[in-house]
Amino acid sequence: MNIRNFCIIAHIDHGKSTLADRMIELTGTKEKREMKEQLLDSMDLERERGITIKLTPVRMRYKDCELNLIDTPGHTDFRYEVSRSLAACEGAILLVDASQGIQAQTLAVLYMALENDLKIIPVLNKIDLPAADPERVSEEVIKLLGCAKEEILLISAKEGRGVTEVLDAVLERIAPPKSSGSPHARALIFDAIMDQYRGAVAYIRMIDGSLLKGQKIHLLGTQQEYEVLDVGHFAPAYISDGILHEGEIGYVVTGAKDVLHVRTGDTVASSPDAAPLPGYKQAQPMVFAGLYPVEADNYPDLREALEKLSLNDAALNMEPERNAALGNGFRCGFLGLLHMDIIQERLEREYNCDLIITAPSVRYEVKLQARNPAEIVRSSLLKPDEPDTAVISNPADFPDPTYISEIREPWVKLEVVCRKEDVGPAMQLTQERRGIYKGLQYLDADRALMQFEVPLQAIVLDYFDKLKSATAGYASMSYEPIGYQAGELVKLQILLLGEPAEALSTIVHKSEAHDVGSIICKRLKDVLPKEQFQIPIQAAIGSKVVARETLSAVRKDVTGYLYGGDVTRKKKLLEKQKKGKKRMKQMGRVTLSQEAFLSVLKRS
Repeated sequence: MNIRNFCIIAHIDHGKSTLADRMIELTGTKEKREMKEQLLDSMDLERERGITIKLTPVRMRYKDCELNLIDTPGHTDFRYEVSRSLAACEGAILLVDASQGIQAQTLAVLYMALENDLKIIPVLNKIDLPAADPERVSEEVIKLLGCAKEEILLISAKEGRGVTEVLDAVLERIAPPKSSGSPHARALIFDAIMDQYRGAVAYIRMIDGSLLKGQKIHLLGTQQEYEVLDVGHFAPAYISDGILHEGEIGYVVTGAKDVLHVRTGDTVASSPDAAPLPGYKQAQPMVFAGLYPVEADNYPDLREALEKLSLNDAALNMEPERNAALGNGFRCGFLGLLHMDIIQERLEREYNCDLIITAPSVRYEVKLQARNPAEIVRSSLLKPDEPDTAVISNPADFPDPTYISEIREPWVKLEVVCRKEDVGPAMQLTQERRGIYKGLQYLDADRALMQFEVPLQAIVLDYFDKLKSATAGYASMSYEPIGYQAGELVKLQILLLGEPAEALSTIVHKSEAHDVGSIICKRLKDVLPKEQFQIPIQAAIGSKVVARETLSAVRKDVTGYLYGGDVTRKKKLLEKQKKGKKRMKQMGRVTLSQEAFLSVLKRS
């Protein structure tokens, strides 16, 4: 087979999309007049933010050979997109900025590529920059890959220098696809979208045999049968071919109207008797948040939008939930905060959803001490393999502390790459977040790789921003889960007039309870409307109050009409007002407005 399937892996802003542009130009896939910068970044969101969010395939022809390129994202939050791309390829171009060198996320993606047994082609980009140091960065790459210096290609994707050599290296070093010898046609779905007019369109890598337009196909995972309405390749727009051959990457229009029938990682086969392909590991969400429509009537529209988006983004996880303050919505799992932010923006732009998103949290394991745990928490929250343990991401679901034996929280292995002068500030910041130092390794004389183990909750909100501030923007980080560990975790409740506001409860480490409680109470004092009686705002762990603010009563001037006479007249009216306020306080309930709720979620 005269075919090469490869992808480009790199850290953010190291030039993946620019290199893809030059390759498309050189191979004549697109006319010069049709080109624009970052051609494969087709979403408005990608172009605005200057980052790649979705993997994008394109077919090129070079020296009578078919090249199938998949442009991949660089941010750690989109690593599931990268893992799916790697499974569809035989090789990868490792692109490194010649001025910045190896970054943490480059390392994370490289390890994934090596696990998939991909042939790595090391390429140094941006050698035209004044700050470029190819010698130093080459040494880093040699130390990392164990390759010869001659194997490293030096290019400037912006100017187009050295791109021809990269294409030649793809032909020479990356092996063509191999057949597994199956008698049935089989293909792996590595991505999918829902087309408004044509139904579900699956992006596939042909493993065995060929697929023809008009033939019957079977989706082995969902046990569905469809007729192929169209089949073809990407250039990068859809180009209909009528057939896809063994080893090729392309698309197949199934016409499926139900988004649940076409799933990423499923096997497309010509016969229901074919053996399914291994597929992908299920993405493990790291961050959870509630998504709610601003108007309750829009709940069905939000559900439909999330289902369509989950077809295109297989890492998105969702399940229905109800919040006392916000009504019906969905508990969604994301791979990180940027992933959550992008999903929110895509829902608002592509599906016109008006959304409220709650404060992000992580998933906890709560071990219960009770004869029948299902009486304490919903049975759907209990782990199948550990019936006395509940998996909870919403603080409102946490049971009474008297039934809790221990709470386990997720920990991650954190890697930070920074300059040697930034080692101290980065280490101090991480250890303040309960991080455990594991090791320090110098990539070269000026740059260090630090390893920590840290609770996910401690880094999920603002750690990356603080790290960038502490290191003048030079540090980069990546993390991967390492399991759950027991900790001194408590449910922090907010009491308004002595009654718990369940929507504001949160899970914190015992050592941080006072600080977090103080922030929430102060913020509530600023945003709650004043009543005609005093409102105590308290943060409590069980029956112990750890922080308090008091919202004073709005005072009506009941003596304003008095124009003279004895002072006892004024005192009499004030005493009468005081008694009335006392009665109101006994009857009063505080209504937590949506604006107040949202302002508390945005606490820093």
